[in-house]
Amino acid sequence: MTNAEKQQIDLLNAVLEVYDQKFIAAHLRTYSSGSVSRETINRWLKGKSSPNLTYSEFQQLTDLLPKAPKNPADYDFTFVDLFAGIGGLRKAFDAIGGECVLTSEWDDYAVRTYKANYYSDPNKHVFNRDIRDLTLSRDLAISETEAYQHIEKHVPDHDVLVAGFPCQPFSIAGVSKKNALGRKHGFECEAQGTLFFDVARILAAKKPPMFMLENVKNLKSHNKGKTFKIILKALDELGYWVSDAEYAGKQDPKIIDAQNFLPQHRERIVLVGYRKDLNIDTDFTLKKINKLFPENRPTLGDLFDKEVDEKYILTPRLWEYLFQYAIKHKAKGNGFGYGLVNSESITRTLSARYYKDGSEILIDRGYNSETDFYSKKNQSNRPRRLTPRECARLMGFDKPGEGEFIIPVSDTRAYKQFGNSVVVPVFEAVAKLMKPQIILAQRSFSSRSKAAA
Repeated sequence: MTNAEKQQIDLLNAVLEVYDQKFIAAHLRTYSSGSVSRETINRWLKGKSSPNLTYSEFQQLTDLLPKAPKNPADYDFTFVDLFAGIGGLRKAFDAIGGECVLTSEWDDYAVRTYKANYYSDPNKHVFNRDIRDLTLSRDLAISETEAYQHIEKHVPDHDVLVAGFPCQPFSIAGVSKKNALGRKHGFECEAQGTLFFDVARILAAKKPPMFMLENVKNLKSHNKGKTFKIILKALDELGYWVSDAEYAGKQDPKIIDAQNFLPQHRERIVLVGYRKDLNIDTDFTLKKINKLFPENRPTLGDLFDKEVDEKYILTPRLWEYLFQYAIKHKAKGNGFGYGLVNSESITRTLSARYYKDGSEILIDRGYNSETDFYSKKNQSNRPRRLTPRECARLMGFDKPGEGEFIIPVSDTRAYKQFGNSVVVPVFEAVAKLMKPQIILAQRSFSSRSKAAA
């Protein structure tokens, strides 16, 4: 294989991490007079024939991948992106000058979307598919020392650990096993079997100056509050202060609602921590985030597509089902039902199940509740779902009127991905608040390291 052929195969493999062979073949046919098919690409990859891309075709494939930054030396700090999804937190920390040196995400389709949108320097960046391969948490027979040595070897040094870990119950079922292995208690005991345990292990081994963890609001009350208590206890044990840890109740600044940034009610809990031993005298608090609320928050109407395919309009059968379902539960005194919104509304939380029926956010197209549901006009004005592009804007991956965020997956996958993600402007604001502390912690850590040397 010649060097030119190897370059073409390497490029094809990189593009195939995002798009399938059918898409690539169609894309090439659009920009060339050749007859490239899926079978052609398959033969190239299997070595049955040599690729013969023209310069123009090679450039068109290259353009499908994210571009390297023009000034890569301008990064201000490094971070790792754990449970990355489609990169909502990556986008936020990129925006304040961060360089991502490790990404961990297990879902195949989320990885496609992530790789379609974010450049990662192959010489500096690690892409991990299962965080447990980094932490060795699946094998209880592996000692903490062995696990930490493995993490030290495979996880790059970083200034900030960023993670949106799943909410899971904690159990002490493994205590006797750990006693038998001579393992100390603490988070290595209480958090075992949860994915927070893997985050904690990386914090323990790498000791980054700061972290930012996010989760659903209900993390605080999960398992009668036990889960959240164990998490705070573990972070304290690991040598970190957690900002605003003393607050609880409705005034807790750790709970941030996205509707202050975009027209969606979506509350998340945010934990910002920094190492106690760095002795950073800081007045950091998430209470200051209100200073970063936009003066003119976009309306829902600002996020709408100018033209919408009819396939997003609910079928008569589905609309009738949702209508009757809401009536039935209203009669029982329940609040279950669809969420009909207009251009000035604040929507409910977009969920990962949105692809099923879209019931939590239905765009009103002229339904009149004062007239017969089955009237011809009401039936022709059935509501519609948000399009995936509108979901991208509602989650802050695209600005109003824009469509730059690449969605390389089906509508069903896209709905799941956006529903599982974070509202980007919320975390851009958190990141902006954190940046002075990141730089301060970075300098303190550097000074300590030089003194120790």
